[in-house]
Amino acid sequence: MAIAKATDQTFSTETNEGLVLVDFWAPWCGPCKMIAPVLEELDAEMSDKVKIVKVDVDDNQETASKYGVMSIPTLFVMKDGEVVDKVVGYQPKEALAELVNKHA
Repeated sequence: MAIAKATDQTFSTETNEGLVLVDFWAPWCGPCKMIAPVLEELDAEMSDKVKIVKVDVDDNQETASKYGVMSIPTLFVMKDGEVVDKVVGYQPKEALAELVNKHA
């Protein structure tokens, strides 16, 4: 399953069902660029457990604001549309896998 891109208009549809890892990011953010390949690997290995959705905070400020995103990358774990966990900053793949497994 490919990583989905959500907008202010599609965010609730993309995140309302099952376990979702949401990456709030921006193209100019160094740590966001570092975490992108980690998320690709995670998607390849764990797509049966979790859907990964990216939200560009520059283009989707309404959603970022609604969820109080102040720093990027910020990653939320959402279960059936509700935020159940959150981490801020670059995370290694093992830490993200553990985060997902905690809620799977």
